[in-house]
Amino acid sequence: MPSWRLVSGLCLGFLGLMMGAAGLAYALVVPPEVQSLAKAQNNVYYWDDNTQMVATGGSVNRQEIDYAQIPEAMRNAVISAENKSFESDRGIDPMGIARAFWNMARGGETQGGSTITQQYVKNSMLSQDQTLSRKVKELFITLKVGETRGKKEVMAGYLNVSYYGRNASGLQAAARTYYGKDAEKLNASECAFLATLLKGASYYDPAGAPDVDRVNATAAKNLERAKKRWSWILDEEVKDGRLSAAKRATFTEFPMPDPPKKDAKLGGQTGYLVDLATKYFLAHNDEGVTEKELAQGGYEIHTTFSKKKVSELEKSIKKVYDAKIDPEKRPDKDTHVEFGGASVDTKTGAIIATYGGQDATQHYTNNADATGAQVGSTFKPFVLAAAMEHGKRDPDGGEEQTDSERTPVSPKSIYNGDNKLKINQYNGQVWQNKEGKEWLQTNDGDHDYGDITLRYAMQESANSPYVQLGMDVGTDKVKEAAVKAGLRDDEYMADSNFPSFSIGTSSPSAIRMAGAYSTFATSGKQREPFSVTEVKHRGDVIYQHDAVTKQAFPSRVADNVTDVLKNVVENGTGTPAQIPGRDVAGKTGTTDGNKSAWFVGYTPQISTAVSMFRMDDDETKKDREFLEMYGTGGEKSIHGASFPAQIWQDYMTDAVKGTKVVNFPKPEPIGERLYGGGAVSPSPTPSPTPSPSESSKEPTPSATPSSPTASPSETCAPLDWECRNNQDGGTTDGNGNGNGNGNEGTTDGSTDGGTDTGATDGGTDTGTTEGTTEGTTEGEENGRGGIFGGGG
Repeated sequence: MPSWRLVSGLCLGFLGLMMGAAGLAYALVVPPEVQSLAKAQNNVYYWDDNTQMVATGGSVNRQEIDYAQIPEAMRNAVISAENKSFESDRGIDPMGIARAFWNMARGGETQGGSTITQQYVKNSMLSQDQTLSRKVKELFITLKVGETRGKKEVMAGYLNVSYYGRNASGLQAAARTYYGKDAEKLNASECAFLATLLKGASYYDPAGAPDVDRVNATAAKNLERAKKRWSWILDEEVKDGRLSAAKRATFTEFPMPDPPKKDAKLGGQTGYLVDLATKYFLAHNDEGVTEKELAQGGYEIHTTFSKKKVSELEKSIKKVYDAKIDPEKRPDKDTHVEFGGASVDTKTGAIIATYGGQDATQHYTNNADATGAQVGSTFKPFVLAAAMEHGKRDPDGGEEQTDSERTPVSPKSIYNGDNKLKINQYNGQVWQNKEGKEWLQTNDGDHDYGDITLRYAMQESANSPYVQLGMDVGTDKVKEAAVKAGLRDDEYMADSNFPSFSIGTSSPSAIRMAGAYSTFATSGKQREPFSVTEVKHRGDVIYQHDAVTKQAFPSRVADNVTDVLKNVVENGTGTPAQIPGRDVAGKTGTTDGNKSAWFVGYTPQISTAVSMFRMDDDETKKDREFLEMYGTGGEKSIHGASFPAQIWQDYMTDAVKGTKVVNFPKPEPIGERLYGGGAVSPSPTPSPTPSPSESSKEPTPSATPSSPTASPSETCAPLDWECRNNQDGGTTDGNGNGNGNGNEGTTDGSTDGGTDTGATDGGTDTGTTEGTTEGTTEGEENGRGGIFGGGG
């Protein structure tokens, strides 16, 4: 055993060695030059072809000022809030660190554990790495700065290099950004607010920072936080003797800063694209690059955006706006009209174009991102996908059932399509809300369809069949299908525990809707939409997009959804979106109260979503609401088949021009023909099953078609109108396109059956142009525009 003298000697020797090493390290420390490391640079954003989109940030957002130009009120505010012992400490405050830890443990308001000198060193001389070596280096440099530089130099340096949000680095830039004045003209109340931002601008800027945190950094939550800390800082100044109680008493109203302003070079669509790319990079980089570091510049961000397609999408929307929207002529109908759009490459998930609004420097909300506009009937494909994948629940079973206990659903399944249909739970019991009220589901135009197939219900956008189908499958499964397709399970995905969830009460973004529909376009392969391919910092690649593909749905589920949506465009509410010579699948969407309208559709290569709504652009107003669109653009009402589908068709015609013509895969048969929602099941007699590509059309019970005559070789079930139409078209379905609203077609189906189709999402456009064949015994079934009226 070594003696105690030996052990003591070794310990003292080791301690002396460490102290000597620390002393030597301290003596050798030379604080880095601030200007070489803290000077902001531009960030450069590139189009998908690597040509420059814009250089932004950095140099215009920093202006150093002298200590004398810094208001005493600003110095007092940061000392009381950040480092009460600043004027007497040596740069390191052990007691301050302990006090901050204790206050945090109690859940109270805290001062920062770091001193102002430490923060100055970290922000201006070191990286933001959270490593032991960086922290040790920070300690030594802080001690050296505390000994060798005066308090005035440290305070001025700290306030000149600190980040205040909105790309403002330094107090002068912050004063100009938030209050439109020079720093020396700030009052004590304004200084207290700017000091508040030093705790984390993303969470204390009243304008909000949803790009950083869409849940916790909303404008409302940030304002509440900012007011609380602003008031606390003023009170702390009084406690510290830095502000008189009498002066404090005059600051009763929070000094609300100016709303954010955009750089002129970020006008048009550029600002929206830069924000999208910035948000994506900050959320996905593995280097931990923060908003603060990005604001210092020096980054090259290579995006997925196509300059040509962005321009084409903007042009298509502007064409409709200029031709139809006139705020001066219809101030009560055409004001606050907004469009949003997004286009995604189905094979990669790359966001190739967006439309965020008329000008990013004037309209700050990006309409391509989540806006709160409900998607309406564009949500129905997720209901169908869930029904085909998981199946209808056994009404005699429990609420939770495995797929093996369910019956897979075919698009040929027949559901009741009547207006004000009483919706049941999966077990047949009438659905009631917490107040005991029954749910009566309406259709657009209050139209009664009778018993129809799910395929035809999608074609005409009938609501009641899909609401009941969602109850039979389970709205939890519907939500699961939507999320698997690519929607986010966030605050924009409404509570699914009620019937109307299946017809689009949620409000995902146009980007997410385009991405989700592309999952159907690629036979069930889901790829996350992305906007950045690569990022470099001072020449070094620090981020590259890593493509991940998931099989969200079995291919036959996705292909059958596509086939049903293709029929919508060929024969139903989506006919205005047809592109000659191209396969197109899509769905219209209109919401209750006519407060939003959508068209989401795709070719095999590109998926695009277009939205339209009305909302006051003044984001400072409380309780802004979506406004009705009855009469907007001179139309009786706005449907997905009107302006959104027109924009989609105009843009996509240009977008696919010159690309290879590709057809959708032919779907495999799926599921069983079931009956739901009170639809009457026919007696079990053999009936042929048409191919999935045929249109499904059934008359309502009140519509009495001519009695079909079955061929000797087959007998049709009483309600199997597809079978009957295949045998005898001329008398029952050769009516052309016009019987829905105009009844202009003749019984021989000639000359396109007139001009009024009665379908097309409310009856605004003609049906197909194929109903020209005479109504002979072959029974051409091409004039399907809407013999039973408008959809939803």
